[in-house]
Amino acid sequence: MRSISTRLAAWYALAATVTLACLFIVGYQLLENYLIRGLDMLNRAEFEQISARLGPNYQVLTPEVINQRIRQTTQYASVLFYIDVHNHERTVFYSANLRGQPIPDVPHKHLYDGSIPGIGPLRIAEFVLPPFDVTIATSSAQVQKVMDGYVEVCTGLLCAMLAVSSIIGIALSRLALRPVRLIRETASRIGSDNLSERIPVSGVRDEISELARLLNQMFDRLESSFKQVRRFAAEASHELKTPLSLIRLQAERLLVTGNLGAAEEDAVQMQLEELARLSRIIEEMLFLSRAEARAITLQLRQQDPARFLHAFAQDARVLAEHENRSFVLASEGEGLVAFEAQRIRQVLLNLLANALCASPRDSVITLRSTCREGVWRVSLEDQGPGVPANERERIFQRFVRLGTPTSERGSGLGLAICRSIIVLHHGRIWAEKAAVGSGLNVLFEIPATELHPLVGSAETAHGAKEPAPRKLA
Repeated sequence: MRSISTRLAAWYALAATVTLACLFIVGYQLLENYLIRGLDMLNRAEFEQISARLGPNYQVLTPEVINQRIRQTTQYASVLFYIDVHNHERTVFYSANLRGQPIPDVPHKHLYDGSIPGIGPLRIAEFVLPPFDVTIATSSAQVQKVMDGYVEVCTGLLCAMLAVSSIIGIALSRLALRPVRLIRETASRIGSDNLSERIPVSGVRDEISELARLLNQMFDRLESSFKQVRRFAAEASHELKTPLSLIRLQAERLLVTGNLGAAEEDAVQMQLEELARLSRIIEEMLFLSRAEARAITLQLRQQDPARFLHAFAQDARVLAEHENRSFVLASEGEGLVAFEAQRIRQVLLNLLANALCASPRDSVITLRSTCREGVWRVSLEDQGPGVPANERERIFQRFVRLGTPTSERGSGLGLAICRSIIVLHHGRIWAEKAAVGSGLNVLFEIPATELHPLVGSAETAHGAKEPAPRKLA
């Protein structure tokens, strides 16, 4: 059982049931002893009647007189008592209800339990009336029946106690853990983009309220740390742009006005390329910092994704042909999607650049678009070596490069930027294995509205119309 509420309810029910069972066991012993003592008192009362009937001079009476007096005294109680009066020589009186069977004798005991075949369990008391030994027994079968009934009632009460205490335990545990659930729900909502929310703290000072205060203090420290990191990334990126621009201007001036040799010109050109790469990394870091801080406002506009992708496909084919690859666009469905064209184009260009780097020569890169059930899904599939399943989520993190031959040209921020843009559009992006071959398929989804009946169309790399492709799952 993983739930604390369930465990608390189970412990409460178990504790209540075990406590009641212990009380029942103690009650069983007390009741049984009480009933047995009642039988002992009956046996003693019978002995006193016999003693009174015999009188003080019973020693001078003949055995026949003793037998007659005892029989007259015990005749009315022959159903209840079993009596045996004897001395060392002979038996003076023997009740008829014993049916010729002796009463069991336990040496050195005056009160004990016994049993006679055909009669059943007995409570036996042995008394001394010199020179006679008087043994009186009473049936204890009714005591056993009472105790059996007690066990049945207790068993039923224990079952009812277990059920009722389980229900009460669940209710009490849910009530007691309600502050914990509030802490969990609030903590689950707090993320890097929502660090200002805090856990409500009750006025009661207990362990849970102290826990909430400690968590709020931790979130305060996390919020301060996140703000410092974001501020540093934004300010560092901003402050580095000016000196990099000055260095680039000086390098370009050297190329135009300087009297440089061929080796010096190559060195300056390499510096300009690295400066351009460094400037691009700084711009990307600044964008990611602003995106995480929710400082970017998108200009969302309802538009037709098919028309947007058709315009993008023209540029994508040119880029693919330049790299000796082919590009295919397949589109399904019609509808309107609210997105910022410039940002989605940036996402598609990043995905296309990665696909071109990973795909071999003369391979095909396929861009598929479906618009159905309130979702616009776009996938870009290449025919490269693919990405291991345990790395497909990590590639969307910052500065992650998987060591492909051309990965050194990138900064490792492209897919992180893609995820930030898609999240700003209230969508999601992920990667999976290509449907055919071992390539990689990167997909993203954005909410769509005002859908129309599906009309499939497909364009090849050469722009010719083909039958609509198979609908994607």
